[in-house]
Order: sequence, then structure tokens, then C-alpha cells
Amino acid sequence: MGRVSGKVALVTGAASGIGRACAERLAAEGATVILTDLQDEAGAAVVEAIGAASGSARYLHQDVTDEAGWAQVIASIAAQEGRLDILVNNAGIGLGGSVIEMSLADFRRQMAVNVEGVFLGVKHAIPLMRKSGDGGSIINMSSVAGLKGAASLAGYCASKGAVRLFTKAVALECAAAQDRIRVNSVHPGIIETPIWDTIIGTGGPGANAGPQRAATLDAMANVAAALGHKGQPGDIADGVLWLASEESRYVTGAELVIDGGLTLR
Repeated sequence: MGRVSGKVALVTGAASGIGRACAERLAAEGATVILTDLQDEAGAAVVEAIGAASGSARYLHQDVTDEAGWAQVIASIAAQEGRLDILVNNAGIGLGGSVIEMSLADFRRQMAVNVEGVFLGVKHAIPLMRKSGDGGSIINMSSVAGLKGAASLAGYCASKGAVRLFTKAVALECAAAQDRIRVNSVHPGIIETPIWDTIIGTGGPGANAGPQRAATLDAMANVAAALGHKGQPGDIADGVLWLASEESRYVTGAELVIDGGLTLR
């Protein structure tokens, strides 16, 4: 316990799925966590759950594509917590379908959330991280779709591939500045989260798709993942915790692939 004790962490898209698991795991290990999302009721429920487990967290409404909103979130953290040690750029959307049928508006919306949201987070978080002089850890959520192509996921692959190389470039920039800020990407495989609903058509964003989503992902993972089963949000949160902690102090610009062996095939 206490692997990130005393640290302040910001997790975007934290009202459900991987973001929620990351927020809960970081709080359980001693971090003060600021959760952001568009789903205010769900976000408040996560804060309540963290508090019930004796953790420290608060929630802020945020659209990660809004630069003014990013400035407000960082200003709030500076005023209330006084520092920022960990940023988990997790907010993202997944839109599936044939590339010849995808609208330009949907392609741009996906890039705005998945890529511009990460860019804005890095841009606005680094100055506050640097103020403490203690360095920090930035963790950008990519995907196995950022490592290999997937039919009917061209737009999503493009966005997650961009996150992968953006992460490496920023890692080099921070290393050159000797600011002790490490920047890494995480690449989940088939993890049971609501983002799959809009990709595989089992429901709307954030909907409770229940058995249909679970059964579909089970079948996909049985074929695609070497381990033969899907992962859970906590599997990703474990990797994020490691990257956030001092245990990974010599790791930057890396790709942490957590996919049950999917990319082996």
C-alpha cells in the first residue's frame, strides 16, 4: 500500500471503465485523485466510492476537447492541491465502421477526443508538474489499435497510433528539459468497458449493454488473445499504477502493452 502516497493525480474519462479503475487504484495507493468526465452523476458516484474506501478524490466536469476547460481544471488543481504529479490521459471514444462510410465529422470528432484531448492535457499539465521540481508521470491511453491495423477501425487506429508517437516525442522533450517528467503510453487489448458499445454495436456510449457486450467480447478474445479471454479494467489500472509510481522511474517513452497476447498474433 501507499505506492503513490502523497501524490496528486488527474484522471480524465474517469466516470467508468478503465478511467474509473485507474482513479480507484491510484486513490487506494495513497494519491489524491481529481476525476474528470462529461458524465457528472457517474463521476460523483466514483468519488463517493473512493471516499467510502477511505480514499481522497474530487470530481470536475470536463470536455477534453475544450482548451479553456483544460486551463480551468489545471487552475483548480493548482489552487486546491498546489501540485500535480500524475496525469492519466484516458478519455477517449471508439467509432467503428467502414472507412468509406465514416463521415468526416465523426472522423474529426474521434481525433478531437482521442488525440487533441491528449495534446491539451500534456500542454497544460506539464507547467504545473514542473513547478514542484519533483518531476511527474504522464500516462497516455493508446490501444493495441495504435500498434496494428484493424478492419473497420481505421479512424480509431489513426487516433491511437497518433497517441503512441506523440507520447514518444513528448518523452524526448521532457528528457531534454531534464524536468524529471516521464511520459509513457498504455495499450490495452480487449478489455470489457463501455467504449466497445459504439465499436461493436451493443449500445450507446456509456450504456449498460450487459450480457450482449460480455458475450461478444468473450468470443472476440477467445480467438484473438493468446490467453483466450478478455481483460478487465483493473488489469489496465495495475499497469497505470506502476507507471505512476517510482517503481518505473527509469521508464519513459515506452509502450506498456496489456493485451493477453493479442499482438502476438
